[in-house]
Amino acid sequence: MKSVVIHKALDLRVEEQDFDAAPGPGQVDIAVGAGGICGSDLHYYQDGGFGLIRVKQPMVLGHEVAGTIASVGAGVLTLAPGDRVAINPSLPCGTCKYCQAGAQHHCLDMRFYGSAMRTPHVDGAFRQHLIADARQCVRVAEGVSLAEAAFAEPFAVTLHAVNRAGSLLGKRVLITGCGPIGALTVLAARVHGAREIVVTDIVDATLEKAMEVGADRAINVADDPTALDLYAADKGTFDVMFEASGAERALRAGMETLKPRGILVQLGLGGDVSLSQNFIVAREVDFRGSFRFNEEFDLAVDLINRRKVDVLPLLTATYSVDDAVAAFEAAGDRRGAMKIQLSF
Repeated sequence: MKSVVIHKALDLRVEEQDFDAAPGPGQVDIAVGAGGICGSDLHYYQDGGFGLIRVKQPMVLGHEVAGTIASVGAGVLTLAPGDRVAINPSLPCGTCKYCQAGAQHHCLDMRFYGSAMRTPHVDGAFRQHLIADARQCVRVAEGVSLAEAAFAEPFAVTLHAVNRAGSLLGKRVLITGCGPIGALTVLAARVHGAREIVVTDIVDATLEKAMEVGADRAINVADDPTALDLYAADKGTFDVMFEASGAERALRAGMETLKPRGILVQLGLGGDVSLSQNFIVAREVDFRGSFRFNEEFDLAVDLINRRKVDVLPLLTATYSVDDAVAAFEAAGDRRGAMKIQLSF
């Protein structure tokens, strides 16, 4: 089978790998159909990793995938060959203190597809066949494409962020950073009852996509750096802010627009930042991190299955697995791409 393997920064290869495994008890063999290139995949490709996490050995990339069941192992009663599924890339141990407390995404022995956080690394799902646990699979509805289903993982990330924020019913929401996660946060916030959604970015093309999926106003803060000042008047406008860029400037500017006791949810990954403790204290800002997802994956698939959200406007292009390097190059161009997928 063909697999997309990262060796080091800018050394991505499509390799032929042996595949003669059969699913064991509770497992399924999936013919992978579609896979989206995530920001972490790009970090591995462009930089060889992110932060202290580095690629130390060849690793198959990819964790935003969907496919078709080819065969099932003993004891699998809920899935059958031919079923199309979205694949949850998280495989928690189920026994550590965090799993037992219902916070499986903080598992102490997590195996997450395409991750160099542990050594040996955990191979990802950018390959033509994948053996997975049946519990990782959520059936895709008839008429929903595998390309749509492959959005379930990043959409689940944004649903978890909304969960962290609490109720959005009737709330005014600011989203800073309109890459795939920021744009999907628009969908997640809207389906959870947000009254008004304003988005910011420095690229017009991404702002246009955010508007297409439901934002009420888009602001290019590079072209109009004072546009947010209006929202900062009288101790702020927004009830909730989702920071999806990882940029300190976006974080600081957005905070100024939060109402007293506003909630700030940090989604974007960046480096160390400098914030005003006095502002946070005086405005009583509630600052919350949001990491991956937990039970939200099933909800993401369900919302896509029932057409409660439309993710297809965010799909820029699909490349053959043979053209994976070109696909990664295209995905790294923020001015030309929102979400790039591979077809297997």
